[in-house]
Amino acid sequence: MSDQSKVVAVRGAVQADDNSPEAILSATEELMREVIRRNDLDAADMISAIFTTTEDLDAEFPAVAARRIGLNEVPLMCAREIPVAGSMNRVIRLMLHYNAALDHAPSHVYLGETGGLRADLNAAQ
Repeated sequence: MSDQSKVVAVRGAVQADDNSPEAILSATEELMREVIRRNDLDAADMISAIFTTTEDLDAEFPAVAARRIGLNEVPLMCAREIPVAGSMNRVIRLMLHYNAALDHAPSHVYLGETGGLRADLNAAQ
């Protein structure tokens, strides 16, 4: 990355089909690949990623999916989402920090039903 860069945070979410390791890994991998594609990212530009899950997802760490697709040098963290009454179930959320050109605008990724979580961001996509 050149001297003309900035730190960017991109958000995303996806819903797992169920609380199984493969469903969590598959959904997270789909989300990560789409975030990488839409933002034209290289692992070398990634600073860190934070994953959260709703309380009904505990069969696997979402970060394992990032490792499976080769993000072995990116610091990753998993946490529990606040259990707000009436919130969507089986959701995996992502905040990915990376270095980008000064004119780069992040493309946030909300897949499937999670698009309703941030309709304001999806309208700009």
